[in-house]
Amino acid sequence: MAMSQSSAQVPVTVLTGYLGAGKTTLLNRILSEQHGKKYAVIVNEFGELGVDNDLVVNADEEVFEMNNGCICCTVRGDLIRIIEGLMKRKDKFDGILVETTGLADPGPVAQTFFTDEDVKAKTRLDAIVTVVDAKHFLSQLEQGDEAEEQVAFADVVLLNKTDLVSADELKKVEDKIRAINPYARIHKTEKSKVELEAILDKGAFDLKRILEFEPDFLEHGHDHDHEEDVKSLSFTADRPIDPDKFQKWMGALLQIKGPDIFRSKGILAIDGAPRRYVFQGVHMMMDADWGQPWKAGETRASKLVFIGRNLDGENLKRSFQDCLK
Repeated sequence: MAMSQSSAQVPVTVLTGYLGAGKTTLLNRILSEQHGKKYAVIVNEFGELGVDNDLVVNADEEVFEMNNGCICCTVRGDLIRIIEGLMKRKDKFDGILVETTGLADPGPVAQTFFTDEDVKAKTRLDAIVTVVDAKHFLSQLEQGDEAEEQVAFADVVLLNKTDLVSADELKKVEDKIRAINPYARIHKTEKSKVELEAILDKGAFDLKRILEFEPDFLEHGHDHDHEEDVKSLSFTADRPIDPDKFQKWMGALLQIKGPDIFRSKGILAIDGAPRRYVFQGVHMMMDADWGQPWKAGETRASKLVFIGRNLDGENLKRSFQDCLK
């Protein structure tokens, strides 16, 4: 995703969340509200027979269905094909919404916007929005990895169905979300009702844009210790980074551990470079660009964040320090 081109690119919002959390309700809200914008909708179904398509309101928007939608390489090909078709008439809509199946890891969808050059040139991943069911989230965490992983990928979380739980229960759920992903913005909702400006066209995936209005965005992280869980790890250094060592390390790390690293992001002080080096990744895909110039006298600190599963904090810290000059 060439961040510098963002104004010319069509924004894409990925809606994800566990089965029954309220994704389709949110999608219908977006499509039926009087906001004066038109959206192309791509619905990813699990199973041969599409149902979600029939649940989406009959608005002017066209709905594209990707069947049997375990979003893997085949469906990524589908997604690229659909988006390329949409781009031929992109003047007809203001954004693209992709709703994933409730059992999907949204990572491969996000990776599509890194891998295909045409898609990269014409679209930009604006945000991964995860809808969480406040009543059932904690029990969903015990049923498998999906609910936790969907929160780990999120730029924005809709903590939905807040009317069905007590204040204490809601706090437990919110604390758990923040433990998994301290960087996502959380909006508490009933029936997926949220101001659309809070989730659409926010540039929430674009770390460079976030840092312009929230410079200490990467300060929020911490490490919590349950090895089997998703966790966030953050590292900082006041010495400059050797770019060759860093590229070599990250390349090897993402090839080996990529499936377990849901999101990676960082601002680096590269030795001798006048600007910040801003990068972020999804699984094995990483994208980077030069950010704002360092100011005179400013401490050139590097910050690096990983959100994932089975991460060896000590080993990552050592490897990061080995990249310092």
